[in-house]
Amino acid sequence: MRRRDLIGLIVGAAFVWPVGARAQQSMPVIGYLSVGSPETDNIPGRLVAFRRGLDEAGYVEDRNVAIEYRWAEGHNDRLPALTADLVARQVSVIAAVSGAPAAFAAKAATTTIPIVFYVGDPVQLGFVASLNRPGSNMTGVAIMSAELIGKRLDLLRELVPAAAVIAVLVNPANTGITELETRNLKDAAQALGLRLRFLHASSANEIDVAFERLAELRAGGLVVSADPFFTARKDQIVALEARHEMPAIHIWREFAEAGGLMSYGANNADGYRLAGVYTGKIFNGARPADLPVQQVVKLELVINLKTAKALGLAIPPTLLGRADEVIE
Repeated sequence: MRRRDLIGLIVGAAFVWPVGARAQQSMPVIGYLSVGSPETDNIPGRLVAFRRGLDEAGYVEDRNVAIEYRWAEGHNDRLPALTADLVARQVSVIAAVSGAPAAFAAKAATTTIPIVFYVGDPVQLGFVASLNRPGSNMTGVAIMSAELIGKRLDLLRELVPAAAVIAVLVNPANTGITELETRNLKDAAQALGLRLRFLHASSANEIDVAFERLAELRAGGLVVSADPFFTARKDQIVALEARHEMPAIHIWREFAEAGGLMSYGANNADGYRLAGVYTGKIFNGARPADLPVQQVVKLELVINLKTAKALGLAIPPTLLGRADEVIE
């Protein structure tokens, strides 16, 4: 056969068999379940890190793996329906990597499809039997979350030593993380001689109402829960902190990057990367029950000096010296 004829046959076949159809045949599919939105997961680089982890395991989106994205847009009540849709589509793995609410929804929806989570303490939350031997269809990445909220209170007290009352913004709809954080915070507050005032919010409107109460509480600072819903409402919360001139501390660096005063917590990008690696390992034949839960050990303190100046706060040199990043 002449070379020209052979090329013609190949080109003709490409038109008969669509590219999309070729890409989808025998390609594994990830169901990516997020409490947030494309904006919250893309801007901080979470999805970039997740895809980097997949690549480390030998998988590249649209080349040899497909991803079905489902976004709750900050509404936890949408998660069950979104998860049910992924199960109905028979995805190969559910990546519930945006906190406990997504992982709980995935757990309730299936006991057979592998689930990769990114949560606080997965043993205490009931997702796995142990970190070394998960023992079910769930495994993933654990972060220090509720355990660090006392440290965040301590850091805030260091910045506003005259404060006697500290407000705490929590989401009552997420009982798992709220109960753990509340318990740890009360112990830390007692040791520091601080009074806590809890503000509850499970919707955008309730966040506005909570901030209106800050003045009557005479709070000298604010600790924001690590709840994924608040991360999805990051811009709203940071704007309210500025409007009410409220020194606040968060878990994720995204808040400090958006104009929040301070953050202290795990390196989120590293956690998402590890979740991507584990998703790829499952495609390569690993069983979730046998994959030990990974732990993010890198913690980072980020301080926004521009925000501190706007609030009239002088950052103690000892605190600046411990910062992993200072935003000017």
